[in-house]
Amino acid sequence: QVQLVESGGGLVQPGGSLRLSCAASGIIFSRYRMGWYRQAPGKERELVAVITSSGTTKYGDSVKGRFTISRDNAKNTVYLQMNSLKPEDTAVYYCNADYILLADYWGQGTQVTVSS
Repeated sequence: QVQLVESGGGLVQPGGSLRLSCAASGIIFSRYRMGWYRQAPGKERELVAVITSSGTTKYGDSVKGRFTISRDNAKNTVYLQMNSLKPEDTAVYYCNADYILLADYWGQGTQVTVSS
């Protein structure tokens, strides 16, 4: 029923940019807090960015000033614009939809590799 499908990952050079998308279905999208998390090999999953239903954003310390999260409720889609990418940003990026105490959903992830 519920699906979160990430896209836009790939290989990029250090200093480059990528734009990730997450298309949601099966939820009342506008009511959910949407987020991006990432997990690199051997590391815990960490917060990248979240955006509330009202548009308030929060970013992980390591991406502040470089990444921007946004949402388009008409398209049931959340985006992550990633600029000034570093090798340390290499990870699988996961989309999350959270309706606290009621629902919490995850996408399958999309690989981002930053390498020369």
